[in-house]
Amino acid sequence: MTTPGFVTMDSVVVGRSARMRAVFEFLRVIGNSDSTVLVIGESGTGKEVTATLIHQASRRKHHPFVAVSCALFSETLIESELFGHERGAFTGAIKDRLGRFELAEGGTLFLDDIDDVPLSMQVKLLRVLQNRTIERLGGTRTVSVNVRIIAGSKKDLKQMVADGKFREDLYYRLNVLPVALPPLRERREDIPMLTDHFIERYFRRRGEDVPPISEAVRQAFLRYNWPGNVRELENACERIAQTCTCGTVRIGCMSASILLRAGGPPPELSAFTPAPAAQPQEAASVSLDDRIRDLEANLIGWALKVSNGNKSRAAELLQIKRSTLGDRINRCGLGRAAVIGAPDATASPMAATT
Repeated sequence: MTTPGFVTMDSVVVGRSARMRAVFEFLRVIGNSDSTVLVIGESGTGKEVTATLIHQASRRKHHPFVAVSCALFSETLIESELFGHERGAFTGAIKDRLGRFELAEGGTLFLDDIDDVPLSMQVKLLRVLQNRTIERLGGTRTVSVNVRIIAGSKKDLKQMVADGKFREDLYYRLNVLPVALPPLRERREDIPMLTDHFIERYFRRRGEDVPPISEAVRQAFLRYNWPGNVRELENACERIAQTCTCGTVRIGCMSASILLRAGGPPPELSAFTPAPAAQPQEAASVSLDDRIRDLEANLIGWALKVSNGNKSRAAELLQIKRSTLGDRINRCGLGRAAVIGAPDATASPMAATT
């Protein structure tokens, strides 16, 4: 951990908002404890990063940190993955194999997606938490394990208990030290810092200078709800680094799916937004079809300018098929002028006025 509330783990910046600073402070308090931790948060909020931080702040940091997603394995495989198996335990078991509990000996075992563990397996996990012993699949010998358990859940386990989908006794065994990670939409003040970090990371990886980010992009990112949380934001920044050739990260560099769901027109669309009338009853009518056609033509012209007239590249920037781009060029009445008369490549793709 570096400055207060600002955490970098394997180059992943988690955040420094008030809510995240409270989380970090709690992690420091519980770091040296051996008690079980339950990390609850939506997918992409950083549960594994949090578990890693707990491990690295503990006396176990020089021992293994083993992470496993319980959602990856079927009911028949999860026992072997967690507890291991002995030779001959099932068809294909040609030798003894250690499970994740034994691989994490002396260290920390992170059981992500604990909410996906079937009921039949939950009772066996409960016994491990109570006795700190396991039995390999197909074996009869009891093996003691010295591991700290951190569980991750994307669902409300208490509600799952009420619905009969999760054992109440296991829930209380796991919920000794609960850590709740807020979704990104509830800590929007972290979005600019995270955006800067990921943009810098992926442009540096390409060996390129890090471009400035336009205010329109920042506002769109702030308005978007990020259902995939930090993971989705990181992916969006990686996509921008792979496709942006503008010298500045602008609206046209963003994924259309994010832009369209950001809620409200960004500043660079102001040229296409009619000014409010003095009185509502005096408002002039506006043709939505004409506005959309103008915007489409402007974006196509920008993409062709940036790609130096390469239609395949332009289609990639616009996230449409090359054949679709050709149809839309014809529909908008664009031809060679789409390249010659397009906005400057360094300008916003939406800066031209009607």
